[in-house]
Amino acid sequence: MATLFLVIIYLAFISLGLPDSLLGAAWPVMRMDYGAPIETAGMLYMIIAGGTIVSSLASGTVLKRFGTGKVTFVSCVLTAGALFGFSIAPSLIWLFLCAIPLGLGAGAVDAGLNNYVATHYKAHHMSWLHCFWGVGATIGPMIMSFYISRGQSWRDGYTTIFIIQLALVVLLFCTLPLWKRVSPESRDERTDDGGDTDPEGANEQKARTNPLKIKGVKLTLTSFLLYCGVESTVGLWGGSFLVNTKQLTAATAAQWVSLYYAGITVGRLITGFVTFKVSNRVLIRAGQMIALAGTVLLVLPLPTSFSLVGFIMIGLGCAPIYPCLLHETPTRFGKEQSTGIMGYQMAVAYTGSTFLPPLLGWVIGYSTTGVLPYFVITYIVLMFIGSEQVNRLMKAH
Repeated sequence: MATLFLVIIYLAFISLGLPDSLLGAAWPVMRMDYGAPIETAGMLYMIIAGGTIVSSLASGTVLKRFGTGKVTFVSCVLTAGALFGFSIAPSLIWLFLCAIPLGLGAGAVDAGLNNYVATHYKAHHMSWLHCFWGVGATIGPMIMSFYISRGQSWRDGYTTIFIIQLALVVLLFCTLPLWKRVSPESRDERTDDGGDTDPEGANEQKARTNPLKIKGVKLTLTSFLLYCGVESTVGLWGGSFLVNTKQLTAATAAQWVSLYYAGITVGRLITGFVTFKVSNRVLIRAGQMIALAGTVLLVLPLPTSFSLVGFIMIGLGCAPIYPCLLHETPTRFGKEQSTGIMGYQMAVAYTGSTFLPPLLGWVIGYSTTGVLPYFVITYIVLMFIGSEQVNRLMKAH
């Protein structure tokens, strides 16, 4: 029963990943239908991520009142409805309206499931959980590319994703009783993966009133901000970069963006096994270096095929960073504080998704999509500096 419960959590993360990569893959074609400038995608992305920030901040109260199962179910209903709205939207105004429930549907369930797995399960489960997010994020552009390459409408892609999401909604509804029955059985499954589980024990009372006063929390939040800036910026603008800078067709660009998300997915599958032997901190550092190397390939004047390698490397590099940072939360700051801090982390992460891709979109409006790699390099370098500083603080304690 506990194994079935984990499978349901994994499937819920597929539903989170399905819509995330769809807009970036479809936008080069979508904007032509609406006669919209390229930077409009940044505004849509901002609304989606803004809704997620709001629901992330409210996640603690909502989850405590209704439970993770019901919140997950309702969130999937919201995203399914939003995807259907995208598929039939007659104008840009309707896209902006549908972006609101699409964002709201992601935040609370994201924070709830991440905190549950980080608190009760070992590191490999966290990596595999986000691997399933990558499955959803990979499927989205592949489906969109299938329709675009055959001359069909991008609306068919959104309709197909809606049908898949609807099937997950039905599954979650049928399995709602499992959340109450299985949840207590999994409470003790997480054991130490090395290090103290409560290095900040002396700060417990102070942390209950203000988690931001715990040493290392602010720097950790900065790492989440910059990581989501990297992941979402490449996902949203990667297709436009390949079309406008590398002169690829929209269908080919969508396929390459899909491979970027495939790199994240495969990387997290591998990371789940590597965590048995390698610590979270080492994996975070290695991921940052691989992502940086992949971005450099996009800058260098090399044949176009190297850009594909670069996209895959960025995906592989991103793979361990986010789940390992999440799983470190109770280890670094204590289990009692992890729920509150996880909400902060989700909100700040989606703040990065909200503002950093539109920032690049604004710059692209005045320059070219060729500036994409330089922004990504800057984010990765700053993230590396911040995360290494946190490691030094934790080592000192």
